[in-house]
Amino acid sequence: MAKVVTRKNIRTMPANERDDLVRAFAGIQKLDPKDPNSFFMIAGYHGEPFRGAGWGNPQWWGGYCNHGNVLFPTWHRAYLHRLEKALQSIVPGVALAYWDETEEESLRQGIPEWFLTPEYTCQNNEVIKPNPLYSYKFQANITDHLSPIPDANYSKAAGYETVRYPFSGLVGTKKDRAKTEVHNKTLRELGVAKTNEMLNGNIVTWLNEVEFDNDEGEPIKANVRYKYGACLNAPNYTVFSNTTSAQQWNDDEGGKEGYVPIIPLESPHNSMHLAVGGFQLEKIDADFNQYTGANGDMGENDTAAFDPIFFFHHCFVDLVFYEWQKKHNALESFDIIQGYPGTNSVDSQGPTPGVAGGTWLTLDSALDPFKKPGSDTDPMTSRDVINPENLGYNYQYNYSTPNDLNAGKPALFVPKHEETPVLAVSNINRAAIGAPS
Repeated sequence: MAKVVTRKNIRTMPANERDDLVRAFAGIQKLDPKDPNSFFMIAGYHGEPFRGAGWGNPQWWGGYCNHGNVLFPTWHRAYLHRLEKALQSIVPGVALAYWDETEEESLRQGIPEWFLTPEYTCQNNEVIKPNPLYSYKFQANITDHLSPIPDANYSKAAGYETVRYPFSGLVGTKKDRAKTEVHNKTLRELGVAKTNEMLNGNIVTWLNEVEFDNDEGEPIKANVRYKYGACLNAPNYTVFSNTTSAQQWNDDEGGKEGYVPIIPLESPHNSMHLAVGGFQLEKIDADFNQYTGANGDMGENDTAAFDPIFFFHHCFVDLVFYEWQKKHNALESFDIIQGYPGTNSVDSQGPTPGVAGGTWLTLDSALDPFKKPGSDTDPMTSRDVINPENLGYNYQYNYSTPNDLNAGKPALFVPKHEETPVLAVSNINRAAIGAPS
């Protein structure tokens, strides 16, 4: 078994450990983009730059990430493990940290301060500039070969810097660059403090409000804080793991008296991507923000992992996965319902590179491109990641949340059907948003 490191809450972890984590992020962001431990290389596993059949065919997904199927929690667990190993190549023994999206500070204030400043000051007054948690500046081009099918070009040139709500990151065409330049110039004139206030306001709204109006006055279902707790009640791994399986379960069980619809882990995860990134395309009837034109990187699967906050968000998602496992005695094993919606490679996003259409997904499916610890050739599988300690990490966590959020509080809002918008992966039937990031 690997040496175990402890992942902690970024708000409450010792300052020296947070400083080391920031140094490690700065280190991998400086590596050559072709280095296997570089931030560019690892961030690119999730979506762009595309590979395989999805490089230029909109019927296939060109990223390795899994969404809308049963590999969503386990693939992302393997993904975090790979990034953590890269960080440890810079600072030995460093551990990832999580942004607790259900703690009181997040519910009242939004994003932790260390993600919001262009510079980071260590406890010894060392200044790390640029702050590697604030944004990432692309070291190489990524090209969207699928555009404009059906909506937008998500190409990014070297030198592009990631943005969050309320900014726009659409720069793939001359028209988009011109529109984005005007949009972002207006916001930058407001100053960093004001745009951070707008971002945090959006986060707080998504976390706390049962329903809120978007910029067109249309009601949007949110209530993310309670969804994180409600997902712990999902009765089995299959329906806990993803939106596709959960929807089928709710369709089948929904007519029974007293039935409380289940919420999958992927649901609040999706919402937080939208809250941080913002999402709006002209071909969609309505956006899901309160500020028109927001198109931050976290709101789009193609580029989400290039925003450093992605990994702190997913670290919390992985923690909630871990909490579900403990609650359901599933730290050593769990099962997948064979043949269920969400268990085939064509479900939701479509097959990932190297996976044939119509392939059934199991605990033995490869979590590409990741390899078993100690091997350069054997693919990692879901069985390898069931117990986090086998991967060399555990969590330090205040158990007051999210466990107490599933206690049937009056404010709990669980829709019969998944009404909160979620991202569709790049260019695959994007005109009908209904499946993540």
